Amino acid sequence: MSMAAALSGFLRRDRVLAKAPVRIQPIDQALIWVTVGLLAFGLVMVYSASVAMPDNPKFARYAHMHFLIRHAGFIAFSFIAALLAFQVPVATWEKIAPWLFIASLLMLILVLLPHIGKGVNGARRWIGFGFMSFQPSELAKFATLLYAADYMVRKMEVKERFFRAVLPMAAAVAIVGLLLLAEPDMGAFMVISVIAMGILFLGGVNARMFFLIAAVMVIAFMLMIAMSEWRRERIFAYLDPWSEKNAVGKGYQLSHSLIAIGRGEIFGVGLGGSVEKLHWLPEAHTDFLLAVIGEEFGLVGVLIVIVAFLWMTRRIMHIGRQAIALDRVFAGLVAQGVGIWIGFQAFINMGVNLGALPTKGLTLPLMSYGGSAILLNLIAIAVVLRIDYENKVLMRGGRA
Repeated sequence: MSMAAALSGFLRRDRVLAKAPVRIQPIDQALIWVTVGLLAFGLVMVYSASVAMPDNPKFARYAHMHFLIRHAGFIAFSFIAALLAFQVPVATWEKIAPWLFIASLLMLILVLLPHIGKGVNGARRWIGFGFMSFQPSELAKFATLLYAADYMVRKMEVKERFFRAVLPMAAAVAIVGLLLLAEPDMGAFMVISVIAMGILFLGGVNARMFFLIAAVMVIAFMLMIAMSEWRRERIFAYLDPWSEKNAVGKGYQLSHSLIAIGRGEIFGVGLGGSVEKLHWLPEAHTDFLLAVIGEEFGLVGVLIVIVAFLWMTRRIMHIGRQAIALDRVFAGLVAQGVGIWIGFQAFINMGVNLGALPTKGLTLPLMSYGGSAILLNLIAIAVVLRIDYENKVLMRGGRA
C-alpha cells in the first residue's frame, strides 16, 4: 500500500514539473546591466576628468561640458549600432568575416596617407568623418577576431598540419602589425596578437605549439622595444619614474597617476575632488581615467571596476563555452575572443595606471573617452548577446 502511495506521489510530481517548464531568459540581462553600469560610470568620470580642461589654453575653445556631450553622443550612436548588430545572425558574421578583415586592412592603409589620416602627438591613427574621428585600429581588433575564428573553423586540421594551417593566419596578423607599427600603435598590435593567439589556442592548437608561438611573439615585441629609442626610454621611465629625468619626461604620466591613486587612499577624496586632473595628469579622460577614479573613489572604486570587468570577462567566456558545447564553434570562438579582447585590454590599462606595467596608449574599454573604441566595444558585446540568444533558442528546441 505504501509502495502504491509513493508511486502515485512520484507521478503527481512529474506531472507538476511537466506543466512548469524551466524559463530561459531570451537575452543575458545581467551582462547588459553590467555593460550599462560601466558606460554610465565612465560617462560620469569622463565629465569629472575633463570639466577643468577648458581652463588650459590648449583647450580654451571648448566648453566645460564639451567632452561630456560628445561622449554621451558617442554612447548613443554606438548603442544604435549595437542594436543593429544584434539583429545580424551569427552565420552572417561568419560569411562576411574575411571581407571585414580586408576592409580593416584598407582603412589601416588609408590612415597612413597624407590628407586622409589625422596625426596627434606624432601618431597618425585617425580618419576624420566630420562629427567624429574614426580609429581603424579598433575596427582591426574586431575584424581580426572574426577572421581568426572563421579561419580556425575552416582549418580544423590544425592539430595534424600545424605550420601549414597556422602560417597564413600568422602572416595576416603580421600584415596588420606592420600597418599598426607604421602609425605607430604598438598597444593595438599587442591586443590583436593576444586575441589571435587566444583563438588559436581555443581553436585546437596544442600547448607545445602555443607556447612556441607565444615565445616568438615575446621575442618580437622585445626586439621592437630594443630597436626603438623612445620605447626604450618608456621602459626605463617605468622602472624608475621618480628620477629627476623621468619625472619630467617619459615617466611624467606614470608618476602623476601614482600620485592620484595615492591621494585616493581607501575611500577617495570624493567625486569631483581630484587635483591631478587639473592639468597635472595628461590624458586623464582617456588612458588614465582609472587614476582619476582611484583619486576620487579610492581603493573601493578601483576594486569595483576590476570586479566588474572580471565578471564581464568570465560571463562572456561562459557564453562562448556554451556555444561550443552546442557545436557552434565559430560562435564560441568569437565570444571567447571578445572576452579575451575586453579582459586583456582592461588588464593592460589598469596595470599601466597602477604602475604595474609600462605606459601604453590603451583606453579602458567602455569607460574611457573615445568614439571608435565605444562603438566597436558595444558592437562586439552585441554580437556576444546575439550568440547567447541563439544558444538559448537552440536549447529551447528551435533553430538559431
